[in-house]
Amino acid sequence: MRYMALDRPRLRAAPGLSFWRLLGTGRGRSMSLGADLRRWALFAVWDREADLDGFLERSPVADRWRRETAEAWHVRLRPLSSRGRWGGRDPFGALAPRRAPDEPDAPDGPDGPVAVLTRASIRPHRLAAFYRSVPRVDRALRDQDGCLASIGVGEWPLARQATFSLWRDGAAIGRFAYRDAAHRDVIGRVRAHDWYSEELFARFVPYGSRGSWDGRDPLRAHAGE
Repeated sequence: MRYMALDRPRLRAAPGLSFWRLLGTGRGRSMSLGADLRRWALFAVWDREADLDGFLERSPVADRWRRETAEAWHVRLRPLSSRGRWGGRDPFGALAPRRAPDEPDAPDGPDGPVAVLTRASIRPHRLAAFYRSVPRVDRALRDQDGCLASIGVGEWPLARQATFSLWRDGAAIGRFAYRDAAHRDVIGRVRAHDWYSEELFARFVPYGSRGSWDGRDPLRAHAGE
């Protein structure tokens, strides 16, 4: 836990690291009130692949991951689309096609695996309504056909939350986003009652992974490797 603070100067100084967030994780598969104090995440955007390779080879942060973790999983992602901002910034710049705030994602997408990041800053007076809605979506996500893995992450307790998920293909995401009743209901209330002061939705193609997540690599398992 202490490295959530101590690693920040090292990450700020990492060559080619243009955007990053150190993140805690929840106990469930989406955003939840419970925290898993043994599991942490780093979301990072790199200028060049060589910068990431250099970080993994030489950074004391990456060295500690190798020495001190019981389990670690890394995935490389190529942005497909993005809309919104994170901390007032566009993390991806020209890397991903931008969508207008009211433009829906395409219901279909790549035939192969897709990663999805949804992130929001929740308005304080909407926190109670937000967390009352979480269990229904959590159950729907857990039971959803085509969801390979998912986890809730966050920058601050309660108010700045995100979900990272892996899907079999774009069609599986479309079924959850547009046909699942619990998810559609929550999205409708988010829009009607303006729950978020800031939000970001992004989709990616995973093109490289290593390590394990809950004892397996969900992408390799899907590919049958």
